[in-house]
Amino acid sequence: MALSVLFGLFILSLQTSASCSDLRSSREDVERFRVEQTSGFKPKRPPHIIFILTDDQGFNDIGYHSRDIRSPTLDKLASEGVRLENYYVQPLCTPSRSQLITGRYQIHTGLQHSIIRPRQPSCLPLDVVTLPQRLQEAGYSTHMVGKWHLGFYRKDCLPTRRGFHTYFGSLTGSVDYYTYGSCDGKSLCGFDLHEGESVAWGKGGKYSTHLYTQRVRKILATHDSTSQPLFIFLSLQAVHTPLKPPKEYIYPYRRMGNVPRRKYAAMVSIVDEAVRNITYALRKYGFYRNSVVIFSTDNGAQPLTGGSNWPLRGCKGTYWEGGIRGVGFVHSPLIRQRRRVSRALIHITDWYPTLVGLAGGNVSQHQGLDGFDVWPTISEGKESPRLEILHNIDPLHRRSRGSFKDGYGLWDTTVQAAIRVGDWKLLTGDPGHGDWVPPQVLTNFPSSWWHLERQIEKKKKSVWLFNVTGDPCERHDLAVHRPDVVKELLARLAVYNRTAIPVRYPPDDARANPSLNGGAWRPWVGDDEEEENWDGIYYKRGKNRKRKKCRLCKLQSFFKKLNLKIMSKQI
Repeated sequence: MALSVLFGLFILSLQTSASCSDLRSSREDVERFRVEQTSGFKPKRPPHIIFILTDDQGFNDIGYHSRDIRSPTLDKLASEGVRLENYYVQPLCTPSRSQLITGRYQIHTGLQHSIIRPRQPSCLPLDVVTLPQRLQEAGYSTHMVGKWHLGFYRKDCLPTRRGFHTYFGSLTGSVDYYTYGSCDGKSLCGFDLHEGESVAWGKGGKYSTHLYTQRVRKILATHDSTSQPLFIFLSLQAVHTPLKPPKEYIYPYRRMGNVPRRKYAAMVSIVDEAVRNITYALRKYGFYRNSVVIFSTDNGAQPLTGGSNWPLRGCKGTYWEGGIRGVGFVHSPLIRQRRRVSRALIHITDWYPTLVGLAGGNVSQHQGLDGFDVWPTISEGKESPRLEILHNIDPLHRRSRGSFKDGYGLWDTTVQAAIRVGDWKLLTGDPGHGDWVPPQVLTNFPSSWWHLERQIEKKKKSVWLFNVTGDPCERHDLAVHRPDVVKELLARLAVYNRTAIPVRYPPDDARANPSLNGGAWRPWVGDDEEEENWDGIYYKRGKNRKRKKCRLCKLQSFFKKLNLKIMSKQI
């Protein structure tokens, strides 16, 4: 029975090639290389900016990409605005947030490895001027609601010290939707809901998406839309685990076979409802006509917990397209050419200079940005000034296979790195789990099976090359056939690497324990305490933990071998 179920799933996955054709772009739609940015229309008055960031929402987790997701509000806003179909984010929470708020690649902030853990004495570099700080300089009233996840070990790291006039939300990476409890491991847990720089005791109990939406509507209701431009950063916890939507939202998806997918879809519907309520408030309180609404995910979805990046390859935490090609759109009456789909190359770092430019700030005076002002691209359909994207270089994430020789003497291919230049995308080291996972249609599918890698060549390789314009699903590795392109992109990685600053990934600090801080996650380092130098001191999470025996190892090995035999000649 198990064999037939698994084989059925494999047959379903063969539909990928047909699905991928929907993603292919003609060469006329692909942005050609440019050296200089074009100037475009700017609003006469600085617009109100509402940036909505969801968590772990995959490419296939929105109505206009998926038949099984109901998101009428998001679909309508996207169709009336500009849908971004060549838009890239980062594969994890902290990296995406850091690049959004600084306009810089991870290699230029020291956050190129993993995420910031709750007990790590690390945060967004204090010497970097943030997006909300620049908007404050332009006269904006700035507010953040939701998930921070950019470090909080000292008060100077908090959102209210990094450019936001007000803050209401959670500081860590994952909290319970009702109790706002957050755990680092199974035993180290604390309360994580904050109002400004204080713990918001007593405000829990309400589903976080509803709670955060209510706060945004309150900000809109109490702000004079004609006196001062407004910037609201709504960083939703949804649709990150735990999967705990209210039951009434699950009912419309009751016929969906896979339980995690059913709950996940319900959470997307709640996000859709939240955006509907916020856009209604924008109209009600007089903001809408001079507003820009941006919707974006922070990274790809995790199929194991109900998300879907189909038909793209890979998942959250990987540098395959499924981990970094994001759902996104811009909706605004200020857009000159609306109701269209843009295939211009855009990256999450581009929001910083784009929004500062809309606010009337002078981006050219601020050095060190890796982003571009893409408002002319979004509003008028002009070519994107962006020619390439450095997805990341992580010197701490290495694999045993690879060498300088494999990198033509230009690059050590044991290092995890990914870059896109024009149509071409290069990956080195370990890009992460690279399977193609179809929408979950079976119930109680063993979680360990989702990690069965289909590509038999992966363990033998350390360099991959794809033409992601013609092959967005990354089915055809061209590294062997186009060594000339491989060498060019490896050389670009080497150039970027020369500008990188040391990785900041310090070991845990025992003083962060919530039991030592009144039962909550909060800053634990005093303002007068000197900064410790953690450069070059790295923490390997779980290194000293005892490994448990794998009960499913034999079963997993059997299905892995079966998987490779069946799929290696068919995909």
